[in-house]
Amino acid sequence: MDYRTEAPPILRDFLVYHETIQGHSRKTVDEYYLDLRNFFRFLKQNKNLIPKDMPLDDVSIDDADLALVRDVTLTDIYSYMNYLSRDRGLNNASRARKVATIRSFYKYLTNKAKLLDTNPVQDLDSPRLKKSLPKYLNLDESLELLDSVDGKNSTRDYCILTLFLNCGLRISELVSLNKTDVRVDQLRVLGKGNKERMLYLNDACQRALEDWLTERDTLTLVDQNALFVTLQNRRRISTAAVHKLVKKHLAAAGLDSSQYSSHKLRHTAATLMLQNGVDVRTLQEVLGHDHLNTTQIYTHVDNEDLRTAARANPLGRVKQRKKPKNEENMDNEG
Repeated sequence: MDYRTEAPPILRDFLVYHETIQGHSRKTVDEYYLDLRNFFRFLKQNKNLIPKDMPLDDVSIDDADLALVRDVTLTDIYSYMNYLSRDRGLNNASRARKVATIRSFYKYLTNKAKLLDTNPVQDLDSPRLKKSLPKYLNLDESLELLDSVDGKNSTRDYCILTLFLNCGLRISELVSLNKTDVRVDQLRVLGKGNKERMLYLNDACQRALEDWLTERDTLTLVDQNALFVTLQNRRRISTAAVHKLVKKHLAAAGLDSSQYSSHKLRHTAATLMLQNGVDVRTLQEVLGHDHLNTTQIYTHVDNEDLRTAARANPLGRVKQRKKPKNEENMDNEG
């Protein structure tokens, strides 16, 4: 799939903008293309621009143009959401992502490309999402995970887990790290949208990195730049390999590997930092979140501060409710 050749011009310009100006990954841009291709197909069917019996997956969008997208109403989009739910079986989270893509497309057409005078989807509502608290390991479980690392690749794996649990890295950020990104007590991280941030390394991270770099420097590597490599082919470690090693060590520690993942280790790092005095705005910088409300979900997790707040209310020390006299008389009669 190559959106540069398959997408009609009105869509291709939007995708190029996101890849080159916004710095979004090729994978993200490809997902935008697929979302909007499906939306255009539905529009053509909904507006009777194709034969009624034509399968939606066979509809070409080569002729999609400004006239088609300008003619869209909120009713069209709600019909599309209904189709995704009823016919495609998509849940609220999946449909919300597609709404976000459509919103972004029309915002581009209105504010950037200046092809539309008004944004027809400006008042578009997203499906309501159930807000769930992130799963994370507590301190004892985190220590058990680190203690469980043994055997082949243990130096590398221990370093990877240590960085996840202390720095809260995304898996994509970890696999893209280069050796030159380690700068004594700092780590240069390239996050979403190619946004660079510097993280300070605590003693545990520095020791783990020093041990791994000592071992790494004895290897004959195909990829000389990559910080983490597979010992089998000496190339940069893949996302799949990191997922696999995390699951392996979780199981070795007696933890439910079906409930936790590398991303849950990022949640763990965030939660432990908050529980130990890091304020939410600093945590936002550490995690590389664009918006504070993304970080604020971690402020709702169970922690000792909440227990302290509950105990601080003086009414919590009331030992027993005094019975009214009429209740005492009823007890005596009984």
